Amino acid sequence: MATKKIKLVFLEILGFILLLVFFSPFFVVIMNSSKNAIEVKNFPIKLPDNWFQIFDNIAEIMGRDNINYFSSFFDSVVITTISLAAIGVFSAMAAWVLVRTKTKYSLIIFMIFLSGMVLPFQVVMLPLVRLMQTIKDITGIQLKASYLGIILAYIGFGAPLSVFLFHGFIKSIPMDIEEAAIIDGCSKTQVFFKIILPILKPIFVTLLVLNGMWIWNDYLLPILILGKGGDIQTLPLSVSVLAGNYDKEWSLILTSVLMAAAPVVVLFLFAQKHIIKGMTSGAIK
Repeated sequence: MATKKIKLVFLEILGFILLLVFFSPFFVVIMNSSKNAIEVKNFPIKLPDNWFQIFDNIAEIMGRDNINYFSSFFDSVVITTISLAAIGVFSAMAAWVLVRTKTKYSLIIFMIFLSGMVLPFQVVMLPLVRLMQTIKDITGIQLKASYLGIILAYIGFGAPLSVFLFHGFIKSIPMDIEEAAIIDGCSKTQVFFKIILPILKPIFVTLLVLNGMWIWNDYLLPILILGKGGDIQTLPLSVSVLAGNYDKEWSLILTSVLMAAAPVVVLFLFAQKHIIKGMTSGAIK
């Protein structure tokens, strides 16, 4: 018993130390968001003299014409929301069909999805931009600097991992449930949306948070497709104007980082139970 108590105390101390280590960068951001530019440069580790300075920084960011915070926030919400909904539903549908269709073609298609997980994004950066230009030349559809282009790109890059996780989860769902629903008169569409999709809720929420953090904070894909200074700008693109070639307004940059991270942190806290459940269920099954 004494050995178990010692191990428990040791694990608690280790957990507390890890908490401090992982929370320290976030605390540094909060601390320096409550300073002005001079204080951040001269005393980056010192506690701020006025914690309410953060509200002055927020007001200055929102008042900057070159940032357009509210417009950028709206663009980020639209892009993230539509992308997540499309990735979640389409990936779940694709995984369900691939699991329930036992043919060599379904295996080949699944392997193609998996290949998207190991293909580095840097390899397809230039081909992606050229492909969008080619589509515009042939069909006249404008994908660059548009909601459609960035959302389709996120669906394409987010689907492989989502299909892989959904595929493993769906294999554990008994066919008897679907057969019973079909006997009761459900169509294939009704079976998916009324039976399968509710069962996938834990892994669905997990993927929403993981993909949401990636899409919300992403900079590289928006800069390639949307560009700087366009009509559609995500928060990372708008905030990047604070980091100039010769001067970087660190107090405003860190405050904007905190403002951009807040929605994702809130989403994670509310969905934490489902995230853990989805991860553990997928691992066990």
